[in-house]
Amino acid sequence: MTWSIIAIDDASGQIGIAVATRFFAVGARVPHIAAGFGAVATQALVNPYYGIDGTRLLREGKSPNEIIRALLAADSGRESRQLHVMDVRGRIAAHTGSDCVDWCGHISGVGFSIAGNMLADAQVLDETAKAYVANATLPFPRRLIAAMQAGEAAGGDKRGKQSAALLIHGEEEWSALDLRVDDHSDPLAELARLEHVSRERWVHFRQFLPTRQNPAGTTDRAVIDAGIAAATAGGK
Repeated sequence: MTWSIIAIDDASGQIGIAVATRFFAVGARVPHIAAGFGAVATQALVNPYYGIDGTRLLREGKSPNEIIRALLAADSGRESRQLHVMDVRGRIAAHTGSDCVDWCGHISGVGFSIAGNMLADAQVLDETAKAYVANATLPFPRRLIAAMQAGEAAGGDKRGKQSAALLIHGEEEWSALDLRVDDHSDPLAELARLEHVSRERWVHFRQFLPTRQNPAGTTDRAVIDAGIAAATAGGK
């Protein structure tokens, strides 16, 4: 009922997931990221514990193949599930159960993994991949959205569209960007609008938040405001 892309940005080292579907609030259940370790996307008849347990196993140092084997072994409903896993080393593994609805499948390339089910046809994933590769000069969030928009133009979810999400993590446990469109007539267009809004203040503000290296962050509001003003004046 969904397709998603997991990718690692070579420039920043960030890992991100973009996802879209004809179902409510896809961002609440599909994308899971363990900062510094990797990501899991759990879809079709979604098993939320694939994300919860999968990210735990990533933190424990398990490989994507080991993670998928462990998750499937514990789930008698595995043939109704789809998931893909990518770690920060770029290793990828995927599972599409035999009971997933056509079209369903998985493709991957250098630095990205794409999986989907209940799609118009295989071109959805192919065009998502082509657009991701072709837009290497775009900033990472816009590159992920552009890839999903190409997949939608190729047919997307064969039932239509309703929700989309974008989740990106850098070095910290908190997300660098976490955008959700839970119920919308054109969710990827709305996701692109929200990403644009995030560049007005959020992407400039987040550098002042607490980090593991700087547990207090920056609390001087004058410094924060000046930093945001300088960044936005430069059109960043």
